[in-house]
Amino acid sequence: MDEVLAISALQHYAYCPRQYALIHVEQVWSENRYTAEGRILHKRVDSTEPEQRGDTRFERGVSVLSKTLGLTGKLDLLEIKSGNPPRYTPVEYKRGKPKTEDWDRVQLCAQALCIEEMRNVDVAEGAIWYWEVRQRVIVEIDARLREITTEVIGNARSLLSEGVTPPPTRHKKLCRACSLADICQPQRFRADRSGDYITRLFEE
Repeated sequence: MDEVLAISALQHYAYCPRQYALIHVEQVWSENRYTAEGRILHKRVDSTEPEQRGDTRFERGVSVLSKTLGLTGKLDLLEIKSGNPPRYTPVEYKRGKPKTEDWDRVQLCAQALCIEEMRNVDVAEGAIWYWEVRQRVIVEIDARLREITTEVIGNARSLLSEGVTPPPTRHKKLCRACSLADICQPQRFRADRSGDYITRLFEE
């Protein structure tokens, strides 16, 4: 597989394909309070040493790779509970709050898929630690989430290959928290009706 995707990029695509394209196709980036806090949080997590507590080992900053899916990334935390076989649980740290959408869960599932391929194990669940509310959310790596994640991987890879940045999302509330809002200029693109005008000309 020619193009290897960063696992973190899948969360960008799931959140907004245009955001994903601006970052990974056009190579633009802008930081706001949320991204800065997230970066600091991950830096703190990665700097912590591995440790053993009872029958569970905690490994931080673990690099993973899936040659089958063409994914690479780094886990915030990997919990390995002793057993036959051992139980692997990837843990992702997020600065915000739990979400009803699958954006964060897709990223976690991709991590689980990499672990399964690398260590020849089954990963039944992962966890997301939300810093703002100090809450650990257990995520089942079930068939539905695996299917959604596989679809996101395929769509993200296709967009990267095509190299075309899509229009802004219709979900305007997503734009308010996006660090790329000033670069993206979603309101300007939504106000531009030239594409609709040209389409109507051809239809007539």
